[in-house]
Amino acid sequence: MILVTGAPGFLGSHIVKQLVRAGKPVRAMVRDRARAEREGRLQNLDIEWMEGDVTRAETLPPLMQGVTAVIHTVAIAIEKGTRTYERINYQGTVNVVEAAKAAGVRRFIHISQIGAAPDLPYPFTASKGKAQAYVARSGLDWTTLSPSVIWGPEDEFANTFARLVPLTPLIFPIVGDENARFQPVWVGDVAAAAVAVLDDPATFGQEYELGGPEILTLEEIERRTLQALGAKRWMVRFPMPLLRLVLVLMETLLPAPPVTSSLLDLLVVRNVTENNAIYRFVQQPRPFTPENTAAYMRKFTVGETLRQFFGG
Repeated sequence: MILVTGAPGFLGSHIVKQLVRAGKPVRAMVRDRARAEREGRLQNLDIEWMEGDVTRAETLPPLMQGVTAVIHTVAIAIEKGTRTYERINYQGTVNVVEAAKAAGVRRFIHISQIGAAPDLPYPFTASKGKAQAYVARSGLDWTTLSPSVIWGPEDEFANTFARLVPLTPLIFPIVGDENARFQPVWVGDVAAAAVAVLDDPATFGQEYELGGPEILTLEEIERRTLQALGAKRWMVRFPMPLLRLVLVLMETLLPAPPVTSSLLDLLVVRNVTENNAIYRFVQQPRPFTPENTAAYMRKFTVGETLRQFFGG
């Protein structure tokens, strides 16, 4: 039995689907089953559902019973209330690792992030780095996958720009400069990597950085997103101090801001890899192109965008 934490999430659901297609028995850990069923990402899959919460260590031991491997995907990109990077990204990982060890589960696959390191001055990437360091010291048969930004249906990356389109009918902000480079990797390719390492002892104790086939500036990513939506805008570069001021105002005024100051820190940390392991697991990784994203990119209305930003 393979336990997938964060199973109904963006990446977790793709991993679950690929495991099911591979004939693997899956236990899907969900924080709220009713909500997960409403969202529908795991609909009609032959899996075992169990509720658990990485921030509540006492809920985890039952999830580990009869499990041979854990694929840990739970993490947050934006803090909200008590759902902090420290509590979920780091301590949540600690709790899952310790529950696995107590149950005698040896195989542990952890999803981290390119550029994450515990000593960084940026809360998001530092939390992911601390979690990875803990996994590496666990004594388990661990493998870490560290992707660049992940794109695909319902992502929190390209769709962030898509949500801004109805609010920017004339001018669209260019975020970052030519040094803000990313290597967007398709969610299905990351899921394929997670399934591929599962039964491969050669991957034990290894961290693999995963990127897409292209390195793009954030401006190129924005332009491709607009092209996928068929939207024409006058692109204007926003200086970083102004962007930070805007984000501080958004975080103050909006219950669910589309971007936070912590995520803006991703513009100054490494998001590309010189040792792209995606080709070890995927023969032809899918590029982030308007043709590929147009198939899923949503055309948000002004009302939908405002409802999301105000937590509706």
